[in-house]
Amino acid sequence: MRLKVLVDNNTTIDEYFWGEPGVCYYIEDGKEAFLFDVGYSGLFIKNAASMNIDLSQLNTIVLSHGHDDHTRGLKSLLEKKKTKPVQIITHPHALNHKECDGLKISAPFTRTELAERCQLKLTRTPVKVTENITFLGEIPRVMAFEKAEPIGKQLQDDDLTDDYLLDDSALVYHGEAGIFIITGCSHSGICNIIEYAKAVTGDQRVCGVIGGFHLFEVNDRVVQTIEYFKNNQIEQIYPCHCTAFAVKAAFHSHIPVVEVGVGLELNWQ
Repeated sequence: MRLKVLVDNNTTIDEYFWGEPGVCYYIEDGKEAFLFDVGYSGLFIKNAASMNIDLSQLNTIVLSHGHDDHTRGLKSLLEKKKTKPVQIITHPHALNHKECDGLKISAPFTRTELAERCQLKLTRTPVKVTENITFLGEIPRVMAFEKAEPIGKQLQDDDLTDDYLLDDSALVYHGEAGIFIITGCSHSGICNIIEYAKAVTGDQRVCGVIGGFHLFEVNDRVVQTIEYFKNNQIEQIYPCHCTAFAVKAAFHSHIPVVEVGVGLELNWQ
């Protein structure tokens, strides 16, 4: 697997790309390639061009969840890709209207509008994206310390209800050495995600994790999360996007943390 960071809040030192508060990863598995999230704007297209990545040949996009810092780039991408059909894989709730404090924070298209432009694969259950990479679907929330809390509201069945981000999902790559998890924001809990990835793949060997952990201050939840990582002997940690510096520092005091930014490339067997 090859992963290239096209969008993150940060950029890598001495790499002259552009950053924004969002996520977009270009991922290759053998001869197959796809995007995981598309950031907040069309910036990922500009960065991809600077990295000599040809997005015109891609026909699959996986969305981690429905917030606009992970989906708004669809508008720019679909304006450019007018001929080749695009398949979008995500949870059914990811295309619901979402708002927080009266501000719309959902994808730029409704489910109906997107269905007219793309092939939608909406699933709550795990589905293969490539031979070795699986979209996990709806994540069971089993860890007591990862308490589910709503972020704003979502429109479902004509009712505006608290949004517990059941659409928040992730990817798992299953290789010879074990599994590698790729997250968007981990609203469903980074440890819940890892536990489900182990269950789906049947492999307990967690090599590493990259993505947002949605942790902002060092509290009891972070302490227990670090213990979980230590107990699972997870040695490759790439927290980014929605992970505060204080949290990264707390992790780093126990397990070395790798800095993430636009331009970072990971390769796994």
